[in-house]
Amino acid sequence: MRGLTVFAAFAAATIAFTAPAVARAPQSDAEIKQRIIKQSIASYPGNCACPYNSASNGSRCGGRSAWNRGGGYAPMCFPKDVSAAAVKAYRASH
Repeated sequence: MRGLTVFAAFAAATIAFTAPAVARAPQSDAEIKQRIIKQSIASYPGNCACPYNSASNGSRCGGRSAWNRGGGYAPMCFPKDVSAAAVKAYRASH
């Protein structure tokens, strides 16, 4: 029984260290921008972070959105809102 346990441990270690590493393909700038936008919207406490979001009554937020209003929250809603520096910072931290 002990021999079987040692063999199983050896086999598991061999597989773990010899299996090819699964490398993730680098994310494009567009994919990173979409992730940043999604995080920005999720961090907004209300329903109307962006003009295309829906208000609690089901209507489109439009001009009532935080994105359209000055001061306070400034959510990123569109790819043009996300700077190259933000994409670079995201890549460095992920």
